[in-house]
Amino acid sequence: MRRKRWFNYSMRDSGINPRGFHPSQIKFYLVLVPLSIVMLLPIVFIFSHAFKPPEELFAYPPRFFVVRPTLKNFTDLFARLSTSEVPVSRYLFNSIMVTLITVLASLAVGSTAAFALSKKRFRLKETLFAINTVALMFVPVAVTIPRFLIIQQLGLLNTFWVHILPVLAMPVGLFLLKQFIDALPNEMIEAAQIDGASDWQIYWHIILPLTRPALATIAILAFQASWNNVDTSAMYINDENLKTFAFYLSTLTSTTAGANIVAGQGMAAAASLIIFLPNLIIFILLQSQVMSTMSHSGLK
Repeated sequence: MRRKRWFNYSMRDSGINPRGFHPSQIKFYLVLVPLSIVMLLPIVFIFSHAFKPPEELFAYPPRFFVVRPTLKNFTDLFARLSTSEVPVSRYLFNSIMVTLITVLASLAVGSTAAFALSKKRFRLKETLFAINTVALMFVPVAVTIPRFLIIQQLGLLNTFWVHILPVLAMPVGLFLLKQFIDALPNEMIEAAQIDGASDWQIYWHIILPLTRPALATIAILAFQASWNNVDTSAMYINDENLKTFAFYLSTLTSTTAGANIVAGQGMAAAASLIIFLPNLIIFILLQSQVMSTMSHSGLK
């Protein structure tokens, strides 16, 4: 015990992982602080751009920071929203319901599939995971036509479920969850099985509590993919009552820009901030869980 105390003291004294600030940490701040500032610039620009008056939106050379902030972009946007034939609350309700169902269903599908691929034994397990890994290479644009043909054959065109079913299986979510579950000791699962626990009990009482950081990460990814989704409403839905809030804002600003490019750009900047804010809030609330997932996803 004395040796351990001496070792811990020497580690703190030498500046290796100190509990408080230590001069040895300055080199990290010199690198990380400028890097964090650069990473924050897009967020700062979104906020600044939303409050720019028309003369600053079209200023040349472009200005990064707003000089004379105004709320006119938001008042114009809300005035335009009040003239919509379909109530704006309908678009917002669609987005909230689609996002909520997509997040919950993605967590359920991803976690159960990851549990099976990580801790269960069955034929073609490695092949299925390899297919999922290959799917990570395809961007959505590359599979637009095959996806449309499949959705058409399933009869999902112009239905509410076309927002949800095609995005339930997230390859990146399954990959992260499996890597996270792989790090859990098999002895813990075997001990639960010896005690008579079923697969459902192991999943509910062991897998889910221990994978909360990974689940939080998948929730963020699913939320962003669903809340910001415009393509589904544009390509697969004709009924205006089934379209989402993000799609409505995008068409609102684009159609206005055709008649009045100044007002259209101002409303587009305000709409971008409104769409972005929920993503930022969700990430701030769950960012500690995301960092934990990134540190565990590559460990075996």
